[in-house]
Amino acid sequence: QVQLVESGGGLVQAGGSLRLSCAASGRTFSNYAMGWFRQAPGKEREFVAAISWTGGTTYYADSVKGRFTISRDNAKNAVYLQMNSLKPEDTAVYYCGATNLLRTVVGGKCDYWGQGTQVTVSS
Repeated sequence: QVQLVESGGGLVQAGGSLRLSCAASGRTFSNYAMGWFRQAPGKEREFVAAISWTGGTTYYADSVKGRFTISRDNAKNAVYLQMNSLKPEDTAVYYCGATNLLRTVVGGKCDYWGQGTQVTVSS
């Protein structure tokens, strides 16, 4: 089992920045590819970003490319999402997820999920 806990969400004005963190515990964190996802009210959960277990490969949704950066620190069992130039349409609950294969993360089929953290961007 892997337990994931997100933090760092909040209210920010459009154009601002936030850094989300996802702390992992349980099985060896470095064995897992990690991803960030989000779900806005009335919408399905969507892929945001993913990172390989080494951190050497990353993928982003087109909607966040150039504005968001995913990173990880295996020594701290943590993955991060730096969000810059935030827009009102980025408002959502953000979740981190983990699974063994990076392509599975990109496909949204994570084995483990956190409880989510709310990000609200005001115009």
